[in-house]
Amino acid sequence: MFCPRCKAEYRAGYTRCADCNLPLIDSLPVEKYDIDPDAKFIKILETDDITDIVLIKSTLNAGSIHYFIKGEVMKFIRPVDPAILMVAEEDAEKAVELLKRVKLNYFRLIFRNQR
Repeated sequence: MFCPRCKAEYRAGYTRCADCNLPLIDSLPVEKYDIDPDAKFIKILETDDITDIVLIKSTLNAGSIHYFIKGEVMKFIRPVDPAILMVAEEDAEKAVELLKRVKLNYFRLIFRNQR
């Protein structure tokens, strides 16, 4: 059983979400992503600061930017290697514009506007 809003999972016998007070459903619908599976991702920036990663992710999520951060998990195991922000090519310029408004601690911009 699942809550349709917060997606919390419940054991059998429960009928309502304790947080949302909504009736539970048997299964959650499969989420679909609107990104082309053949999309090309390009390197936008590198950072050595874990707090930068949090700011970058929240900014890009709010802007509906398709991205991933290469080496994000490794920052905890091997902190000397930078995390690399990879953004779908069609979202690159928008991502850079959004990130210009964020105060990042340490980063190196890789992407350059080609216009």
